[in-house]
Amino acid sequence: MSAPLQPLTLPAPDAMGDWLSSRATQDLATARALVDRLKTGTGADALTTLRLWDDLHLAMGNVASLGSLFSEVHPLEQVRDRADRATQDVQRLYTELSLDAELYAVLAGLDPAGLDPLARRLLDKSLLDFRRSGVDRDDATRERIRGLRERAVAVGQEFGKGIRDDVRSIRVTVEQLAGMPQDWLDGHQPDQDGLVTVTTDNPDLIPLRTFCRDAGARCELATAALCVGWPDNDARLRELFAIRAELAGLLGYPDWADYDAEVKMIERGAAIPDFIDRVAVAALPSALRDRQVLIDRRAQDVQGATTIDSADLMYYAEVVRREQLDVDAQDVRRYFDFHQVRQGLLEVTGRLFGLRYQPAEDAVLWHEDVAAYDVFRIGLEGHESSDERIGRIYLDLHPREGKFKHAAQFDLVNGVAGRQLPEGVLVCNFARGLMEHDEVVTLFHEFGHLVHHVLGGHGEWVRFSGVATEWDFVEAPSQLLEEWAWDADVLASFAVDEHGRSIPADLVARMRRADDFGKGYTARTQMFYAAMSYWFHVEQPTDLTARTQELEARYSVFPHLDGTHMPCSFGHLDGYSSAYYTYMWSLVIAKDLFSAFDRDHLFEPAVATRYRDEVLVPGGARDAADLVQAFLGRPYGVEAFEHWLAE
Repeated sequence: MSAPLQPLTLPAPDAMGDWLSSRATQDLATARALVDRLKTGTGADALTTLRLWDDLHLAMGNVASLGSLFSEVHPLEQVRDRADRATQDVQRLYTELSLDAELYAVLAGLDPAGLDPLARRLLDKSLLDFRRSGVDRDDATRERIRGLRERAVAVGQEFGKGIRDDVRSIRVTVEQLAGMPQDWLDGHQPDQDGLVTVTTDNPDLIPLRTFCRDAGARCELATAALCVGWPDNDARLRELFAIRAELAGLLGYPDWADYDAEVKMIERGAAIPDFIDRVAVAALPSALRDRQVLIDRRAQDVQGATTIDSADLMYYAEVVRREQLDVDAQDVRRYFDFHQVRQGLLEVTGRLFGLRYQPAEDAVLWHEDVAAYDVFRIGLEGHESSDERIGRIYLDLHPREGKFKHAAQFDLVNGVAGRQLPEGVLVCNFARGLMEHDEVVTLFHEFGHLVHHVLGGHGEWVRFSGVATEWDFVEAPSQLLEEWAWDADVLASFAVDEHGRSIPADLVARMRRADDFGKGYTARTQMFYAAMSYWFHVEQPTDLTARTQELEARYSVFPHLDGTHMPCSFGHLDGYSSAYYTYMWSLVIAKDLFSAFDRDHLFEPAVATRYRDEVLVPGGARDAADLVQAFLGRPYGVEAFEHWLAE
């Protein structure tokens, strides 16, 4: 029996820069040596060649994971810069190899006879990647593609850094903060001028926009947040869209969206606006109904008010939920102490997926806020059980200077059976005290990606490790896990107030009803974002702000906030490019997946085990539609989503 796999040993934070550069150099050298072996391995059988090919991607993937993560989370700027350079180096090698006609010929010349279905899938996917890279173009075209891809990586990094480093703030009087939670006020003491500084980071931004009674303060902070990255990121975005458009043309596609959609469930770029419009139409009746409720309530405070914009939206939505739906977010949040929520999350997902989380005492952490856990499989009530460690997770959940501003799961190590344990990092920006319930839902959502990464990281090929499904399915498992953050019994297991009293079931029921308020206009807003993502890439407008206003008028039911430039802080325009529609596409599938669970018995072992093993464990070894059909026993449909939207 082979020795158990060990997690990656990280260096001390101040030694990370040298370690990261050294490891990147070594792994990229290994990758280049494997390229030489592939090119000189004439006569090698198909399976042997594919294993070398996979080893090559394992080495490059390790560099890419480290670079991507530590460029966003390491507390030292010089380390973040080194991580950026490592990312550029590995992306440069990816591009070089994808355009290597000699290497392509090695794989194209393999005889697939005798390969098992999964190895054949790897070969087919790899050959498609080569063709999509432009390997069959002439020398001059390949060289142009190489330069464009390298520039796209650099511009994307500059765009992300422009968001990460541009924390804006306002200064307000104590009187302007009327309505804010007391624990928030306790952490925001006035300065020597008697003013309080409030930043655009989420632990400040969300509470102030939700609770602050002063409309001027709400508008000033909302405007500041929607100008993060402006004006520098505007130019970066336009360059990024131009690069992608030229790449698509060189590769024989009408536009970037069509190129990008080819390897997704949706398959065609032209299908994206059709999907956007279908959701927008379905959401319109409830969107208009709930918007009118907000306007009517605002008119009680602002005589003659006939509209409402995004600066006031969160505040009046909270007022309506409190006054008309009997849910007070400040009453709700007292049940959600951060530490209790984090522990509850581990207990809930452990019970659901048959896992045990043990603090990783030997883990070296890059910041004192980070927590690390080893993951063990324990089985689900009579099903298979093992004491073997199956992965390691890191939770980096509080904001700090220079850190990634949103919420996401990052790979640290992609798992491969017998080779390396899957390790992932959850990166969020929550306050250290009480949480909003929306933040609890976000935490469950992002943890869904982390579980998927660990459970799906035990296959034979790194290409299919973890969250390696089509990109418009990636969010579905995480959206499904959100449902457990809405169940009264689940919440009662960890949501307790300072006196140890569990959150009442009737309060949770009211919270669910209140959450239904606004889902129509939220869906319309999401379709505005999706349309922006799509049309920016198809049209390449010279004035992004003007085009944003046009799309906002078409899809959102709220007017544009004057003086703002939202695309400059919309990080998904880099990572998701033209495919932001995927969030809603995934939600359609998530609602159908949840229809297989009994709402009164969410931990029923047979269903939970089948879901875990049919959807999460395979990673990308099967097409997403096949994963869903294996779990549901039928193809996925839109009925559950449309029913939810119309409820």
